[in-house]
Parts: sequence; structure tokens; C-alpha cells
Amino acid sequence: MAAVEPHVPSGSAPGEKGLRGDALGMISSIVIGVASTAPGYSLAASLGLVVAAVGFAAPAIMWLAFIPMLLVATSYYYLNRVDPDCGTTFSWATKAFGPWVGWIGGWAIIVADIIVMANLADIAGRYTFLLFGLDEQADSKYWVMLIGVIWIAVMTYICYVGIEASAKSQWFLLGAELVALLVFAVIALVKVYTGNAPETSVKPSLEWLNPFAIDSTSSLTAGILVAIFIYWGWDSLVAVNEETEDKERTPGIAAILSTIILVFIYLIVSIAAQAYAGPDFLVDNADDVLSALGDGVLGWASSLLIIAVLTSAAASTQTTILPTTRTSLSMAVKGAIPKYFGKIHPRYLTPSASTIWMGALPIISYAGLTVVSQNILYDSIAALGLMIAFYYGLSGFACVWFFRRSMKTAKGWLLAGVAPLLGALILTWVFVKSIVDLTDPENSGSGESWLGLGPPIVIAGLFLLGGVVFMFLQWRAQPAFFRQKSQVAPPEVTL
Repeated sequence: MAAVEPHVPSGSAPGEKGLRGDALGMISSIVIGVASTAPGYSLAASLGLVVAAVGFAAPAIMWLAFIPMLLVATSYYYLNRVDPDCGTTFSWATKAFGPWVGWIGGWAIIVADIIVMANLADIAGRYTFLLFGLDEQADSKYWVMLIGVIWIAVMTYICYVGIEASAKSQWFLLGAELVALLVFAVIALVKVYTGNAPETSVKPSLEWLNPFAIDSTSSLTAGILVAIFIYWGWDSLVAVNEETEDKERTPGIAAILSTIILVFIYLIVSIAAQAYAGPDFLVDNADDVLSALGDGVLGWASSLLIIAVLTSAAASTQTTILPTTRTSLSMAVKGAIPKYFGKIHPRYLTPSASTIWMGALPIISYAGLTVVSQNILYDSIAALGLMIAFYYGLSGFACVWFFRRSMKTAKGWLLAGVAPLLGALILTWVFVKSIVDLTDPENSGSGESWLGLGPPIVIAGLFLLGGVVFMFLQWRAQPAFFRQKSQVAPPEVTL
């Protein structure tokens, strides 16, 4: 199904950018996709919030939030088959809707990744101290910032020296994380069924998986709004498509398998945690559920959960650099941003300039936000959610529009049409609902008011405004990219 893109700058087509081809197999791709979501960190930070919204039905929310991710993953599968470009959403939205929309899609990916790396580095720094029992340093924002910056620098270096080094380190980091989470879940459930859990423990019930047991639409909405973002990150494996074996097929399949693995992890850990301690305990310790449960479930081995969150944050920091640099590489070689960002290292075959900058910018952002206010750092996470919903939804819409003349079978209509459209509509609803909620300052992490709005809305607005300014400056400097016309799938492509 591969098609050649018409009228593209020399060296910008898939496989021509100078990256190391066939460096990753199916398993390595799945490892990158799962690691990018930071399941340990995501569960520690969000499970209590989901339970606060829906009580015992938290596991039901976990599989409900999985649905739009799976639906959008089908759009990545089909779009990657025709255009295995490392720019992913940027490249696909440019084809479907034109260069202006595509540019904003690429900008959303870059901004989301810069924001989340600052927060992941903060977690990695704090948990590094907790692992060694240095609680005083873990409570110091400046000591934590120092170690967090070091983590970003180390992961940036690994990404700089090659995609193989990145993949190998992910095997270790993700392996440690998943082993710790599964050991925790198994021991917690064994203690529940053998009567060695606290008095608040409850034996699991199939009713926990029933979303119809939630009697409030508002509670259902609140739970999904929290849970839907813990799946973000699996698309990192598609961003390294040009370095993957069978680049038209492997990344798309790996993306779908990654989301399935994630829902399994989230279900078993959420069921085990809720069964062992009961919902009230999880709500009371919503800022870090896993650490609060560690001593009771694992005893002397409670450091396993600290390792799970630490390796989760470290792995996700690294895998966040990968898609950001590939997006900026694709944008650079096509003239959407300065050509400088399209430089490839002659030995390592990595986007050298983009990698350096995508390590430096999060460090600057992280240090600046930490010095100004920890509240701003936390509020930026809510702004991140808007970026995620936007570019995932844009990918779904791009799939439907790009293939609108190619869907000739029931399978094509269902998997390249209905599924991506439904996923995109759900994420659009999340995007709009989040904007409405976050306009109220009380719904932000800090509760502060900026210009009468919640800080996340102002942060997202400033990033958007900065992107629009940058886009128009690039249009003045290199207008050729912005003269492109939108496209449809080539006539020979039938679904």
C-alpha cells in the first residue's frame, strides 16, 4: 500500500532522511510504546483520582478510557501503511487538511513532550532520593530539580548515540517496572484472598468492571477525563517508524498491541490496589497511591514500587525525546521549521540537532517553572491534556478524510472510517470538556486565577500563541511548504 508523496523536498520522503533503517523489530517497538506511557507513574498519580470520581467502578473506567485509544490506534495503523513518515500527525494532517493544520499538529506534539518531560524529570528526581531513603532531599525542590536535570541529560545522551541504545535501555527500564507492578498486584490479591489484608479490604467483583454501575454521568465523565490520559505515549513507537523493520506494517500493529498490553496492566493493578486497601484509602493517598500501599503489600520489598515509578519516569523521559526529535526532523526537512533541526549525525544516524534541543528545552522549562512556582509545574500537566486530546483527535480525523475515496469494503469503512472517526469524536469531546472545566480556576491544581481563568488554559493559550507566531515567521522565511495542497490517498490504494 506504500505510496510516493508528490512534490516533496529532496530527502524528506519516508526512508530518505538519513535515519538508521531496520534498527527496531516488533518487540522493541512494543517496548517503546508501553514504556512511553509510564504505567507505573501513571497509576501512582491517577488511580486515586479515578477512585474518587467513581468508587469501586475504577477498573471499569480503565477499560472505558482504553476504547478511544484503540480506535485512534487504527488510524495510526492505516495512515502509517501509506505514509510511514516519522512526523506522524504532522505529516498525515498536512496531507489530509493542508500545511497550516499539519503544522499546528506537529507543534502540539512538540509542546506536549516538552511539558511532560519537565514533570517526569521531577518525579525521577524525587524517587531517586526515596530509593536511597533520603527523604529530606526528596522534599527539597532544588535537590530534586538537580537530579531531574541529570536524568534528562542522561536520557538525551542515550537518544543521541543511537536508536539501538535507546531500545536496549528500554528493555531494562520497562522490565523492572512491569515486574514490580505485577509482583505488587499478585501479592496484594493473595493477601486479600488469604485474609492477610487490612480490614478495609474487599474481594474483587465483576461489578467493578461494569460502567453501568456508575449512577452519575458527571462521575463517569470525571473518571474518564482522568483515565484517558494515562494511555498517552504509545504513539512514540510510530514516530520511530523509519527506523523499524517493515516500516509500513510493524509500527501500526505494535501500536494496537501496546494499547492492549496497557489496559491489562491498568486493570490488574487497579483491581489489586482497590481490593487490598479499599477505595477510601486510595482517595486519601491520591497523590501517590503506590508508595502508600508499598509497606503493607510488600513489606521489606516495598522499594520495588519506588523502583517501578522511578524506572517508569526515567523510561518515559527517554521515549518522549524520540517522537519529539523525529517530529521536528520531519518538519525541518520539509521546510516547516528551520533546516537546522534536520541535521543527522554522520555516525549515529540520529537527529543530532533536534535531540540536543529537545533535551535542552525541557531542562530550561523544568528549571524555570521550578524556580518560579511548583504550582505552575503541576498546572502545566492539565495544559498537556489539551495537547494530547488535540493531536490524537486530529490523527483520527485525518485518517477518515485522507482515505474517504479509498474505503471500498466493509472492513475499510469500519476500521479506517468509523473507528478513527468515533475515537476522534470522543477525544474532541474530552478536549472541549477540559477547556470548559479548566476555565474555572478552582478546577486547576493550584486553584489560582490568571486573568480570571485557570492557569492550565492560560499556559496552553500562551503555547498556542507562540506556535502561531513561529508558524507565520517560518511562512515568511520559507513559504514553499505552506503552498502545498491537501491530498487524498492515491487511486491504487483501496481499503
